[in-house]
This record gives sequence, C-alpha cells and structure tokens, in this order.
Amino acid sequence: MGADDMMLISRKPTHPGEMLREEFFPEFGLTVAQAASALRVSRQSVNELLRERRGVSADMAMRLARLFGTSPQYWLNMQRNVDLWNALELHRGEFEDIQPIAAAM
Repeated sequence: MGADDMMLISRKPTHPGEMLREEFFPEFGLTVAQAASALRVSRQSVNELLRERRGVSADMAMRLARLFGTSPQYWLNMQRNVDLWNALELHRGEFEDIQPIAAAM
C-alpha cells in the first residue's frame, strides 16, 4: 500500500488494543490481570494497550503471538496501519506538498 492508497482510506484502522478488547479477551475469557500474568508484563501495560493509549511494540507482538497462536506480524501490521493513519491525519498537507522526484538516469 503506497502513500496515495493510504490517503484514500476513509476509516481509521483497527487498533490492536480494540482487537484484543473486543475479540480476543472475550473469546479466551481473559481479564487484564490474567493476560498480564500470562504475557509476563504489568497490568498497566495491558490496560493501556486495551484502552488504546499504548501501541504494540515488537516485544509485545512476540508475547501476544505466542499467547494467542498468531504471528508477531499480525500485531505489528495492525499497529503499523494505525501509526500510518495517525501520521497522515497529523501531516496530510505537508505530505501532499512533497513532490516525488525521478531517479537519475
């Protein structure tokens, strides 16, 4: 997905915390305390992620992938999409003002 494609997306991508909160935690019957213990992180870390006040790091992606049987890329791709959306929302005009250059031949 190129920058132009990202500028056409009209809906904010799903934050990994929302996915955990709405899909994974209910399906597995997890509480914040249970997830924190299983992931070997603080309850605060899990709570901030669920409330979308923290993003998924590579370390957390590895932990979540192991716990839920997914891939780290699943979590990092979701976070990347949110990060790109946020950057675009903050700096759309600046990005649109940048003119592509052609490679020297």
